[in-house]
Amino acid sequence: MLSDERTEKGASLPLRRTRLVALTGALMLGCVVTLWAKPDDSVAYPTGYRHWTHVKSTIIGPKSPNWETIGGVQHIYANEKGLEGYSTGHFPEGAVLIYDFLRTEELTNAPGVTVEGPRRFTSVMVRDSKRYEATGGWGFEEFRGDSQTDRMVGSEAPTKCFACHQQQKEREYVFSVLRK
Repeated sequence: MLSDERTEKGASLPLRRTRLVALTGALMLGCVVTLWAKPDDSVAYPTGYRHWTHVKSTIIGPKSPNWETIGGVQHIYANEKGLEGYSTGHFPEGAVLIYDFLRTEELTNAPGVTVEGPRRFTSVMVRDSKRYEATGGWGFEEFRGDSQTDRMVGSEAPTKCFACHQQQKEREYVFSVLRK
């Protein structure tokens, strides 16, 4: 019986070694691929954000020097972690803030009544201090019109977005405040 046990163990030893070598090889391949791959720093379009908390709205009128580029109505939304950041003054990892820029139109059948027009773009800020260390821990993106894929910022976030947001360093790079 002892010789049978040795035979079974002896037969399984090469199988164990083969499995160990295969597992080691797979792990090494995974590490090499990870080192070659660049991290995906793109900010995802936040589907469903209009169901998040509405922080506030701003109207940017025709007298503003920014009328041509961002004039109209701006609605700001925050996910739960973003809302926590507005409440405490510290935006935790995973906070997402949305700035929804819409043109305005005056109704022709009701003079003096202004309504939201087409969407200019949707700006997104995502708090992830590891992925976006170079931009104060925030990832930035803008999506043109109603598109969820037509990106306007991409790799230019440090100069297009963060350069301006640096003015708000003491407020964790966030311009808006929660409307009470």
